[in-house]
Amino acid sequence: MNIAVWLARMAAAEGARPALFLGQDMVADYAGFHAKAASLAGWLRSQGIVPGDRVGIFMQNCPDYLIALYGIWYAGAAAVPINAKLHGKEAEFILENSGAELVFTSPGLTEAVQRAEAAVLCVDITGPEYADALQADPVAETAPRLPEDLAWLFYTSGTTGRPKGVVITHRMLMTMAIAYFADVDQVSAEDHALYAAPMSHGAGIYAIQHVLAGARHVCPVSEGFDEAEIFELAEHFGRVHMFAAPTMVTRMASEAKRLDRKGEGLRTVVYAGGPMYVADIMEAVEQFGPVFVQVYGQGECPMAITALPRHDVQDRSHPRWKERLASVGKAQSVVEVRIGTPEGAFLPPGSHGEIMVRGDTVMPGYWQNPDATAKTLINGWLMTGDMGVLDEDGYLTLQDRSKDMIITGGSNVYPREVEEVLLMHPHVSEVSVVGRPHADWGEEVVAFVVGDAPDAELDDLCTGQIARFKRPKAYLRIEALPKNNYGKVLKTELRKMV
Repeated sequence: MNIAVWLARMAAAEGARPALFLGQDMVADYAGFHAKAASLAGWLRSQGIVPGDRVGIFMQNCPDYLIALYGIWYAGAAAVPINAKLHGKEAEFILENSGAELVFTSPGLTEAVQRAEAAVLCVDITGPEYADALQADPVAETAPRLPEDLAWLFYTSGTTGRPKGVVITHRMLMTMAIAYFADVDQVSAEDHALYAAPMSHGAGIYAIQHVLAGARHVCPVSEGFDEAEIFELAEHFGRVHMFAAPTMVTRMASEAKRLDRKGEGLRTVVYAGGPMYVADIMEAVEQFGPVFVQVYGQGECPMAITALPRHDVQDRSHPRWKERLASVGKAQSVVEVRIGTPEGAFLPPGSHGEIMVRGDTVMPGYWQNPDATAKTLINGWLMTGDMGVLDEDGYLTLQDRSKDMIITGGSNVYPREVEEVLLMHPHVSEVSVVGRPHADWGEEVVAFVVGDAPDAELDDLCTGQIARFKRPKAYLRIEALPKNNYGKVLKTELRKMV
């Protein structure tokens, strides 16, 4: 079944229900939301898009993001959402690798794609072509899709430095949404989903269950994260749900404390995407009350590995409440979670090992990358690359990452990707990138450099190749990188040094 059927059903049953908002202003009810998506799908068909084709979305957060997403699904195509913070060249690679025929863009990002000379049709949502698309003859019904058909092609960087496309199917999205109701939170038609985090990631995926429930979708006028704006919208609408990276939660708590606000109108804040210090979540709970739920997932198993419900986040009476608060919760209903060896052998409770997941929310593989798929899926289990401990009560605690990924402000940075750019400079002979703890962002990117390249030139090199959030915040000169007997750089030693 096509995931977009849920929107068509809601429009048919409750078309007058408010749906899309820009700030406090309603843009469309569910009938209008459906009509725009159906017309966009009809226009896509007229452009030669057929079921199974890929269509990119390289846009800032706005109501048209959801119209584009559902229009793509109505046409039977697969969406390729691209983080709006990425560099144009990075977006170009994703569009080319996915084989996208067309990409919907917003002002500023259109120019970024064009400068990168991506061989794809750009449709700016502020331009006449998009306006015409919303007036095109609508499709009569959503294109039929099988549960295993591609719905969302999510690009997540790999340790090789090149992004890999995660195949997310219609079944995976539907199962994730149902698990949300079972393990994370309930949603009603009176609720409001507030999109302050990138809609290309978890925030956008969480639109699905809110469409199913007929809830309202609110995009900030700022197109992103602004604490004061969030507080104003939450107080105005009430019953607000939002997805937030841990750094967003800490910034909200700090600002609320400064303004003496309690987050009136916030009903649920799902935090995920990186480690959350116990002291920080305790302070947030003290400031906002029992509104927090933690979710652990990956692109390869979107938003659906474990959940720590609001009761556990709020509880201070259990003898091990602090340990549970430091965990990422228990397995969601639709998956099995185990701890194992790198070869996939199970380990007993209390053992340190790699986190393994199996279930209907696990990807079938990476897009056109059988070698990476074979390394990640072993005997039907997703090898997450994250290390942890599963206690006898079923609570999972993350201990470290087997991969060297850096999470800064909820965004992933893979060191090799940055290292390859820095090594383009003729006066850099060796480089190693690691994460340094940061009070606001969780981690910040720093680079150990062997060579005498000036900082400004390294900054310029990064600015021309990768997104700003990936650029190192410091370049630390070193005579030689520490290595083991096999020549492998000892990043553990570098982390101690920072």
